[in-house]
Amino acid sequence: MKSNTYIKYLLSLIFGINVMAQENDECPQYLSIFAENAKVKNYKAAYEPWSLVRRDCPDLNTAIYVYGERILKDRLKNSPETEKINRQNDLLKLYDDWVQYFPTKKGRKDIGNILSAKAQSMIDFKIGSNQEIYSIFDDAFKKDLESFSNPKRLYNYFKILYEIYKSNNDNITPEKLFEKYEDVSEKFEFESVKLAKNLDRILNKEESGEALTTRDLKNRRIYDVNSNAISIYLKNLDAIISKESSCENLIPLYERNFDQNRQNIVWLKRAASRMDAKDCSNSQLFVKLVEALHSIQPSADSAYYLGLLNDKKGDNNQALSYYEESIALEDDPYKKAKTLYKIALKFKQRGSKKSARSYALKALKYQPSLGKAYLMIANLYATSANDCGQSQFEKRAVYWLAANTAKKAARVDASIKKAALKTAAAFNGRAPSKTDIFTDGMEGKVIQFSCWINDKVKVPNL
Repeated sequence: MKSNTYIKYLLSLIFGINVMAQENDECPQYLSIFAENAKVKNYKAAYEPWSLVRRDCPDLNTAIYVYGERILKDRLKNSPETEKINRQNDLLKLYDDWVQYFPTKKGRKDIGNILSAKAQSMIDFKIGSNQEIYSIFDDAFKKDLESFSNPKRLYNYFKILYEIYKSNNDNITPEKLFEKYEDVSEKFEFESVKLAKNLDRILNKEESGEALTTRDLKNRRIYDVNSNAISIYLKNLDAIISKESSCENLIPLYERNFDQNRQNIVWLKRAASRMDAKDCSNSQLFVKLVEALHSIQPSADSAYYLGLLNDKKGDNNQALSYYEESIALEDDPYKKAKTLYKIALKFKQRGSKKSARSYALKALKYQPSLGKAYLMIANLYATSANDCGQSQFEKRAVYWLAANTAKKAARVDASIKKAALKTAAAFNGRAPSKTDIFTDGMEGKVIQFSCWINDKVKVPNL
């Protein structure tokens, strides 16, 4: 009796192994079937073959998870109420399996991307609490910051924390909120600079007259889309923190924590930067922050803030000296561009148009994709219309130069393209009309501006 049972067991075991081997042999075929259906968004037809591959060959190909995410999201969107919880859990398990079987992509960690996608899906499908969602975002951020780069998810990472903070959760202090804001905004800055470097390579190639390849054009479109997304979500991030970061809130917060952080360079830089951004630089605390920062480690940042302090005191020469020192101390070309643009703004506020343009142009040498520098120059030209040119026609011709410069801003920087083109259209509307060109006989002529602008513009042909 025992021997018969044992024989049956062996037969069933052998049969089971054969079935599994057969199923594994069929996995590539099923993979091809579900992938082809998923590509054309026929997720219903893709589900069964995908399920078989997921069950029997979970480590076969990353397509199981890339397409599986789309398949399960589609099922969840069209889910009857009785199946909703099971399908939610299935989607969440997919992300966990993804991390287990394919934690890397092209040889680099992809955990931050996968976990942040999981947290975003929980938001999209209203799964779990804010605390649970934040915990997953936080894991993504801490375990693999590099691949956690999606602008929408980065924004929601902070937004969820802010919602927890506003619910009067005692675990989220104002200090923690501001610290996380700085963490996330610095990541946005990092991704923005990474895009700018890629874009600037293409712009420099274009500027030199070299023909762009099909790949260049494709990458340009991708960089433009991503740059625009970063700009939008960074503005949304700043809109959230602006509700909490008034000078009335910042000064007592940083004052309270100053003594314990007077040797903490990162904390001092962040505090000074935030107070500068919110125009709290008139306070005595800002002076303390800058002096402490400069005494520990004189840097481009501390020199810039010392320039700012002297600007506030009206000592323009000393301020400029510190600003120049800030540029000299900075090694990173993109940080140089950022500081040069800030200095240009200071000169613009003072009414020193020529100096403002000079620093804006210096910024563009380090970062050709810094569209807001071109937009600033365009506005400087437009405000000089009455001061340049001999005749009324020539004075209004300045607007063509302003419009052309605004168009440059739109061409190099997708994040401000809409505003720049709107500005260019407004300036063109103030320039001489076709009737004016015909009446004055100016078609195709070149007008030289001898004022501070010291540039020229060609009158359009009729």
